[in-house]
Amino acid sequence: MIISSAQFVSSAPALSSCPASTWPEIAFAGRSNVGKSSLINTLLNRKGLVRTSATPGRTQLLNFFAINEALHFVDLPGYGFARAPRAVRERWQPMIRDYLAGRANLKAVVWLLDSRREPSREDLQFLDWLEEAERPTIPVVTKIDKLSRNELARQLAVITRTTGLDRELFTTFSSVTREGCAELWERIEAAIEEG
Repeated sequence: MIISSAQFVSSAPALSSCPASTWPEIAFAGRSNVGKSSLINTLLNRKGLVRTSATPGRTQLLNFFAINEALHFVDLPGYGFARAPRAVRERWQPMIRDYLAGRANLKAVVWLLDSRREPSREDLQFLDWLEEAERPTIPVVTKIDKLSRNELARQLAVITRTTGLDRELFTTFSSVTREGCAELWERIEAAIEEG
């Protein structure tokens, strides 16, 4: 996809305060520090549109970005380890679950897993939420530039076994080399068309 415009729209603390829109939405979710902000910036060919941080848990709201005045990307708060106040962390679960279950124009969720880690309990719980909400899921394995080809093959075997998802469903992605960028856009565009 050619990106002619990409801009931050608003942040929402709950489903009820999400922007009124009929545009299709693609949400991005994953464990804190999985590379979500970097992936979105790479997809949009923008360096600092989505703020990246070395501190996990910086995204604490539903953050909406307008793409080409026709599509929203929604950056969901990271789950798992996060240096955020407990009260804030406790609000995340109902906020995310309400959004997944209740947002009518949500077409798919890009679900990120770190290539160097075995899927965690929180990862598998989030996959359960996606299945409960019956949301199309685009699984992506990030940070593949940090592994050799053999290491990546071993990790993909672990990830597919742990999640129970077929290998061909996964896109492997690097925000450093841009590997997987075109394939991920194809999957996003297909999800929008099917939705």
